[in-house]
Amino acid sequence: MPERTGAGSRAPRFGRAALAAVVLLCGLTMFVGFLNKDRCTGPEFDQWGRSAPDYEKRNKADVCYSDIQHLWIGRDVDRHVFPYVDGGITSQGVLVGGAVEYPVLTGLMIWLGAIPAHDDAAFLLFSALLMAPFGLATGWLLGKLSRWRALIWALGPPVVLYAFHNWDLPVVLCAVAAVYVAHRGWGRRERPLVDRAVAASVLLGIGFAFKLYPAIFVLPLCLYVLTGGPGGRSLPSGARYDVAGAVRVASAAVVTVTLVNLPFVLAGPAGWKASFAFQGLRRVDITTNSVWFWGLRPFMPDEDMQVLVGVLSPVAILASFALACRLGWRRYLREGSYPWVAVSAAMLCGFLLLHKVHSPQYTLWLVPMFVLLRVNWGWVVAYFAADLAMGVGIFRWYYAIEFGRPSGIYDGFAAQAVVIGVWGRAALLVALFLVFLKSEVTFGDLDPDRRRRTATA
Repeated sequence: MPERTGAGSRAPRFGRAALAAVVLLCGLTMFVGFLNKDRCTGPEFDQWGRSAPDYEKRNKADVCYSDIQHLWIGRDVDRHVFPYVDGGITSQGVLVGGAVEYPVLTGLMIWLGAIPAHDDAAFLLFSALLMAPFGLATGWLLGKLSRWRALIWALGPPVVLYAFHNWDLPVVLCAVAAVYVAHRGWGRRERPLVDRAVAASVLLGIGFAFKLYPAIFVLPLCLYVLTGGPGGRSLPSGARYDVAGAVRVASAAVVTVTLVNLPFVLAGPAGWKASFAFQGLRRVDITTNSVWFWGLRPFMPDEDMQVLVGVLSPVAILASFALACRLGWRRYLREGSYPWVAVSAAMLCGFLLLHKVHSPQYTLWLVPMFVLLRVNWGWVVAYFAADLAMGVGIFRWYYAIEFGRPSGIYDGFAAQAVVIGVWGRAALLVALFLVFLKSEVTFGDLDPDRRRRTATA
C-alpha cells in the first residue's frame, strides 16, 4: 500500500523534475528580487564606495532599499574589518570597531560578502551570490516535504521583496532543515526519533547564531520528543514520557549555541556583547513598524512609552509562547501527538506581533509555515497583500517625510498603505496564531514505525 498523508489521501507523485522546477522557479524569483535591489546601486560611487547620485532619495522613492547595501557604510564593513573581535558599543549606542547588530554567523556572512567588494554595488552582488544557495536549498527542502505547495516560497512576493533585503536566507534554511531532519532524517538509514530531533536541535542552534528566532522552536521540539512523537510510538518501553530524550534535545541546542559563540566571546567579548546590547537599547520609533509604536505613541510621552514597551513586550512574548505550548498540549491530549511544527508557527506569530521591532524581512521567517502547515489559501493571500502594502508603503512614506512631500494619512496612499500593513499584519498574526495551532502538517506522518507498517499492510 502506498504511503498516505494528511487525512488519508494518496500522496501525489513528485519526482526529480518537479523538484527541479521548484528550485528553478525559486532561483528566478530571487533573481528578480536582486534586480529590484540592484536598481539602487551606482551608476557613480563616492570616495567611500557609496552609490551616487541621490542614494538616500532613490532607495526610498524607488522602493529598492536594502540593509545590505545601506550597511556598507557605518559598521566598518567597507574597511573589511573582521567582526566582533575589536568591536564594541558606545554609551550612545553606536557600534564601533567592526561590531554589528547581528549574531555571529550573520556577522561572518557580512564579512565574507564584503571581502571582494570595494563599493556598495559589489557588496550587494557578492552578498546575494553568497546567500542565494540558502534560498534555493530552502525551496528544495520544502519541495521534498510539501511538494507543489513549496511554490508559496518559490514564487511568493516576499522572496522578491526581501531575499536580499537583509541576511535572512541562511536562518530560514536552518529552520526548514530542522523540520526536514526531524521527520525525514538523513541518509538512507532510518534513525530513531530522538536522534533525528537532536540533529534538528543542532540546526536550530545554528539558526540562533544567524538570527535568534529558531531558538524558540526548541521548546515545542522537546515536548514532541517528551511525548514520544506521533502517537507516542517512540516512547521507551513502559514509560509515559521520554524525559531523557527531551533533555538531550534541549542540551544539543545549548551546546551548539555555546560552541558557535565561544570563539567570539573569547576573542572579543565586548564586540560579541555589543550585538545584543544594541538590540536591547534600540528604541521603539518610526523605523520599528511595530504595534507598540503605532498603538501607544499617540497616548503617552516617548520616554514613558520606551520604558513601558521594554517591560510589556518581553512579558507578552513569553505569555504567547506559554499559551501556544499549552494549546498544543491540549491538542496532544486529544490526538495523541504533540503538534510541534504548528506550535512553533504559533510562537513565531506571537514573536512577530509582540516584539518591539517588526522589520519587513521578518516575513521570510513566516512563509515556510504557510508551506509546512495546511492552512487555507485565503490566509496566505491576505498576509501577502498586507505585507506588500507594508513593504512598498513604508519606503514611499519615508520618502515623503524625509523630502518634504505631503505625508499625512489623507495626503496619499503611502501613509494609508503603512497603516494597512501594520494593523493588517497584526490582525492576521492574531488569527494565524489560532489557525496554525489547528492545522495539520502538509508532509503527513513520517515516523519510521508508521512507514514500516504501511509498507507491509
